[in-house]
Amino acid sequence: MHLCYIDESGTPEIPGNSSHFILAGISIPIEKWKQCDYEIERIKAKYKLDGSEIHTAWLMRRYVEQSKILDFDNKDYRQRRQAITSYRNAEILRLQRVNKPPLLKQTKKNYKETDAYIHLTEVERHKFVYEIADLLSNWSFCRLFAECIDKVYYSSLENPRSISEQAFEQVVTRFEHYLQIISKEDQTYGLLIHDNNPTVAKRHTELMKQFHHSGTFWTSIKSIIETPLFVDSELTSMVQIADLCGYALRRYAENQENGLFDIIFRRADRKDGVVVGVRHFTDRTSCHCKICATHSRKSTSKQTFEK
Repeated sequence: MHLCYIDESGTPEIPGNSSHFILAGISIPIEKWKQCDYEIERIKAKYKLDGSEIHTAWLMRRYVEQSKILDFDNKDYRQRRQAITSYRNAEILRLQRVNKPPLLKQTKKNYKETDAYIHLTEVERHKFVYEIADLLSNWSFCRLFAECIDKVYYSSLENPRSISEQAFEQVVTRFEHYLQIISKEDQTYGLLIHDNNPTVAKRHTELMKQFHHSGTFWTSIKSIIETPLFVDSELTSMVQIADLCGYALRRYAENQENGLFDIIFRRADRKDGVVVGVRHFTDRTSCHCKICATHSRKSTSKQTFEK
């Protein structure tokens, strides 16, 4: 049995607030689950993040208030947290007095999402994320599957599914192909474990039922069992790793940021040395990214139904 943990990065809406939508899946053998979870928690403990969620986008941000606290980098973790908490409380009170509801709402959200990480400097947060990425890259038993959709080139008139549905079908298909290949000697089954996004849970469950009945566009479903299990990413470390992969893929696709991408891309599923597990849906005639360069087909035009 292999478990494939799935998370998304960016928004599927057009135009939304991102140019790309990424759906990433990380597959591991079920017998490796405890080892992976232990190794992740060990790195978290090193940075005093025991039990905290790895939300890469929030970890990688710059926290402006840290630069406003005298000698912040030389304080210990307890002193840093105390100083940041005091600063943030004062800022919330100030925004309440000046009566700026939208700014106050966004500030409260920013503070809530980053609260677990405020004792770490920006350098330390980046180091933590890269240590987790390096850990993943060394799991030879792990495979990365992902669909990276450039929304500029996605037309609902040409494609029968929404962006979210298209990405899900692609990830399901690639995971199924992988399972079929490794099942040649002994049947291996797979299970999808998805971050619990209420807006997509019902639709993806319905889609998976359809795939079990009549297959995806590319393959019948012989190895993936059940419909996806939807879990709280805060409580599931491997979904958090999928979040990291989705972030790395999107930052590379949108901004050509190589750092995290080059590390996690080593785990992309390959066949005969060619990357088949990750695709960049875009105009291949003008895209020269590493994903397109290593993908199995070098199409001369936009293609939706491509392995």
